[in-house]
Amino acid sequence: MEKIGFGAKVVHPSFGEGVIFGAEGDFWRVFFKDRGEKEIAKNFVGFEVKEGATMETPEPDLSDIVTAVTHVFEEYIDVLRKNEPDPVALADKWDGGMMLLQPEDTSLKPKEIPIDTFFHKIVMARDRMRVLEAKINAHEGLSDADKVELQQYITRIYGSFTTFNVLFKYKEDWFVGEKKD
Repeated sequence: MEKIGFGAKVVHPSFGEGVIFGAEGDFWRVFFKDRGEKEIAKNFVGFEVKEGATMETPEPDLSDIVTAVTHVFEEYIDVLRKNEPDPVALADKWDGGMMLLQPEDTSLKPKEIPIDTFFHKIVMARDRMRVLEAKINAHEGLSDADKVELQQYITRIYGSFTTFNVLFKYKEDWFVGEKKD
């Protein structure tokens, strides 16, 4: 019987073909082509070994890892984009749209900006505000009173951004400012 261990190519009855790439305690870490990474008990007897273990302990080579990750991204990124909703999605009505900034002075040229570009910048600003908020809340040098004061400014900034909520596909991604009672 072929040896099960690091580098072994196996077939699992439910997950299909995979390669053992690691171990944690009583479990093998196996990457399955169609199912991703899974942990399988070392005492599992349902593996069909296609190719035995190639090494006693893993000896990863950085270039092999980079090549593997690049391959996965190239092979699956389009599939992921088509099958998964964007973490922050632009409302469908704006797809392919343009934003036109028209100066009052008609002798000046208007500025056209693809709505996707503008939306991306809004999302980046929102994400940076969230990071800033987390850093303030975790900062050990600030008193609770200082944190509350700075948090109020962040809440007001979110309120200023609520105008852009019309761009978001999902309400969960909206900016929420200070709520009035």
